[in-house]
Amino acid sequence: MIVLSIEISILEIFLLIQYLMAFGIIFFECRNPNSALSWILVFLVLPGMGLFLYLFFGQDFTRKRLFSLKEEHDLRSVQAIGQQKEEIASEEIACDDPVVARYLGMIRMFLENNRAIVTDDNRLTVYTDGNDKFRDLFRAIEGARHHVHLQYYIIRDDPLGREILTLLCRKAREGVEVRLLYDALGMKISKRMLADLEEAGGRHAAFFLRIFTINYRNHRKIAVIDGTCGFIGGYNIGEEYLGKTPLGWRDAAIRIEGSGVIGLQIRFFMDWNHASTEDVVYSSHYFPEPAGKGDCLLQVVSSGADSRWNQVKEGYLKLVNSATESLYIQTPYFIPDESVSDALRIAALSGVDVRIMIPCKPDHPFVYWVTYSFVGDLLEAGVRAYTHDNGFIHAKTIVVDGIAASVGSANWDVRSFRLNFEANAFLYDEQYAGELKAAFERDLLFCTEITRESYRDRPRRVRIKEQVSRLFSPLG
Repeated sequence: MIVLSIEISILEIFLLIQYLMAFGIIFFECRNPNSALSWILVFLVLPGMGLFLYLFFGQDFTRKRLFSLKEEHDLRSVQAIGQQKEEIASEEIACDDPVVARYLGMIRMFLENNRAIVTDDNRLTVYTDGNDKFRDLFRAIEGARHHVHLQYYIIRDDPLGREILTLLCRKAREGVEVRLLYDALGMKISKRMLADLEEAGGRHAAFFLRIFTINYRNHRKIAVIDGTCGFIGGYNIGEEYLGKTPLGWRDAAIRIEGSGVIGLQIRFFMDWNHASTEDVVYSSHYFPEPAGKGDCLLQVVSSGADSRWNQVKEGYLKLVNSATESLYIQTPYFIPDESVSDALRIAALSGVDVRIMIPCKPDHPFVYWVTYSFVGDLLEAGVRAYTHDNGFIHAKTIVVDGIAASVGSANWDVRSFRLNFEANAFLYDEQYAGELKAAFERDLLFCTEITRESYRDRPRRVRIKEQVSRLFSPLG
């Protein structure tokens, strides 16, 4: 009886803790109501386990304390290169180009909410094939004379990952400054290879892995070589990004030559100074005089758990709301909140040709069925949706009216909008937006359209998968 009494007491204490956690979610953390209700459901369905899931993946107190420190560090980093940034940001933006004039409000928004400098002398290369992207990345690293800065969420311990590390070691031995920043969960390269990089004179740092911040990952994919050439997009480093998997692969990235590289360099320094013991400061070697390669106007925009605003999501919304003719979206994960769903629905009902392309096969089944469910919701409003049948589509792009676009690391889901650290290039240029639109239209040749009829007639087992998965989608 005594043992039973003790067991009951422990159980009661545990349940009390769960109720207090639920109370805290509702009243203290000011969560999105859908997210709060989902966590409360977890507590009720999984007593005991729900508490541990919340501590690792849901609680917000640690995030606020930890990332407020990162935001302060970011501000100091901005001040370190402040004069150059202020000069660029304060320049009067020419409005003789109708495209620029149309998106001037968006440009100003990013300057205000993200300190995202705007540059207009860029030449881009658009990549939709990993072989082309990594060929050019390797060539750029081979030609590096002063520094190579790489930041990737995933680096696989496979032939491509090892080839990158071997090349970085060689460049470090040649005297080039090499810095490699990776996510602690995404890094798969052996400690031996990282030690080789250190011995060669290179540096590496991991975006943190702490017990109560495991849910906040650095999802950015950035490369900067000599401050004159930069890459941004959806490609991580691994053989699957070359299409060498049973799923196949379709992704997107751009190479920037021009002053837009400054935005990539600033973003890298902010993250590097936070994650490493080295505090890199402004130097003309890292920000050489722009060469004026082209005439594309763009901004590099970043968002993350360290910001009170969701800058990339706000950019997506601004683009959606600006559409008058067409709106093409590619994303592997589509789990929008109400604001995004409403914006897309309103655009379609207003006569805009809204099209969303998602994978035909899941790499994460839970996320796939949630994605399928949310896409299905929009069909009645006239949105057209497609599953890409020629390889897993990992591209994160939006093209509006063929004149403005975004390419980067941010998916259309609550994780990218609220939890992950993301970086996207927003570009205002008919030539390159047109290239991305043309790539989308080529992909349609390998797609199956999800019609209202086919979605309405989906099997019962699919409906069950959708509903169960969707129930927990607000957890982020």
